Amino acid sequence: AAAALLKEAVVSTQSTGDHDYLESMYAMFKKVNAKEKIVGWYHTGPKLHSNDIKINEIIKNYCPESVLVIIDAKPKDLGLPTDAYIAVDEVHDDGTPTTKTFDHVKSEIGAEEAEEVGVEHLLRDIKDTTVGTLSQHLTTKVTALKSLHDKLNDISVYLGQVAEGKLPVNHPIIYQLQDVFNLQPNLNVPDLMKAFTVKTNDQNLVMYTASIIRAVIALHSLINNKTTNRAAEKELNKKVEVEKDDKEEKEKDTKEDSNKKEVKS
Repeated sequence: AAAALLKEAVVSTQSTGDHDYLESMYAMFKKVNAKEKIVGWYHTGPKLHSNDIKINEIIKNYCPESVLVIIDAKPKDLGLPTDAYIAVDEVHDDGTPTTKTFDHVKSEIGAEEAEEVGVEHLLRDIKDTTVGTLSQHLTTKVTALKSLHDKLNDISVYLGQVAEGKLPVNHPIIYQLQDVFNLQPNLNVPDLMKAFTVKTNDQNLVMYTASIIRAVIALHSLINNKTTNRAAEKELNKKVEVEKDDKEEKEKDTKEDSNKKEVKS
């Protein structure tokens, strides 16, 4: 990643970039990372700005299919602190000319195999061994539910603004929401509710039993370790006492021999 020098006006909606700087950085990038390709640019937002479309057009000179990634440096919500967008042409229903806008694309953060191995080595020393599978599962569920709650709030705010006329109707978004509502299960059916309950209880029972077994095995290993250490300590004490007695007997014999020699002399 390299910094993109851009000058953005405060009042107007114009933005210019240092093309010489971008071209020199692009040439340097091709020399250093010949196997990698530039896929787009990013900024720390944390939201889209009015001049992002114009800046994206400048970046397209070096990357035709430019992707904009907004990184939230200080995330307040749970989930991935990044959002990816691509520029698309928006067709208006009233027949006005098309305009450029950003369309959200799915994204994920990954790492190469060498990076994953390095991170595992770094986290090995700080890994909390007391955290079990059950607690991790519950933490993941809570995080997912909080993220779902935030997304539903965003949908509610968007639909409210559309109903009040503050935002135009976006038919693809409405179609997606209609598909979401249609795919939801009907929880008013008693048999379906019973099936959900039974399946959830069975899954939780297996996880709870596995956690108890894991705890019992850990306690058993701890008791065995203490017993082994005590036995080894007793053997060591006995060995030290035997060596001490042998040393005292040798010193006593040596002293008696010296006394006998003195008597003879």
